[in-house]
Amino acid sequence: MELRQLRYFVTLAEELHFGRAAAREHIVQSALSQQVQRLERELGVRLLDRSTHRVDLTPAGTAFLIEARQILDHVERAGQAARNAAASAPTLRAGIIDAGYDTMPQILRQLQADHPDITIHQVEAGTPEQYRQLADGRLDIAIGHVSQTPAEVASKLIRLDPLGVLIPDDHRFADLDEVPVAALADELLLLGEESQTPELNQFVIELCRSVGFAPTIYEGTVESTRAAADLVLQHRCVHCVPASFRTSNRPGTTWRPLTAPTTHYPWSLLWHDANASPHIATVVNSARQLAGRLGWLEPAAPPTEPAPSEKAPPAASHSEEPI
Repeated sequence: MELRQLRYFVTLAEELHFGRAAAREHIVQSALSQQVQRLERELGVRLLDRSTHRVDLTPAGTAFLIEARQILDHVERAGQAARNAAASAPTLRAGIIDAGYDTMPQILRQLQADHPDITIHQVEAGTPEQYRQLADGRLDIAIGHVSQTPAEVASKLIRLDPLGVLIPDDHRFADLDEVPVAALADELLLLGEESQTPELNQFVIELCRSVGFAPTIYEGTVESTRAAADLVLQHRCVHCVPASFRTSNRPGTTWRPLTAPTTHYPWSLLWHDANASPHIATVVNSARQLAGRLGWLEPAAPPTEPAPSEKAPPAASHSEEPI
């Protein structure tokens, strides 16, 4: 059964005249008659009563007409939906950690400036949740550290973010230009929420262990970057965060880079290897341009965890090479 046969039958049922129906469909009358006859043979029922001067629907034809119209209506709606989707603005679903981590927001602002036609939906989620949403298709692009990404997630290193410590303005570290990592042994250290940045927390812990001590971790929880800054201002702890962390500009606090060793936290753009979105390459390209302009991949000293350790994407469909 062909759609054109349904259309011809509906037109004939409306006109009840072969000549007028054929004219509406822009075909000859004999062709219309042949297609309707084929339809009847396929169905195994007679849809029309034909006489020299009259065409009428049979009971079977009346019942079939209702369903045929619905089928044609569905086909038209499906076509319109496809046309509407093709004409609508392209959409990108991008994950951000929270307002305190500014790398992805900066990338998205650059993307919007470069491509104002792309509609960007920002989804705030911790990195483990971003991995899950990449896997089930709810996100197109995410950001994080590749150490714990699933095998099917591809990546592109985009920023080596200097790691430092957020302290009150009157803290003993405030007079230093740089804080040795070993000096953190005498401090109560605030890490990020485990549900938000477990990789960053592990990175900091391993950094402390690399210089011979296990950090004393503040046991409370913080639900926002503002709450973390408040704890620092109250002298309850110091906060180990990258330079891009927005609360490093909080009045009353000071951020100092860590040294011995000088350390950079590697941020990567992440996407599912099977995601066919044409906007992934566009995001990566905008991010690379931004990184080049701001020197994100040009640290003053080699990072503790060098870029080659970043997890390579699966197969050859995506790679760490420029896109």
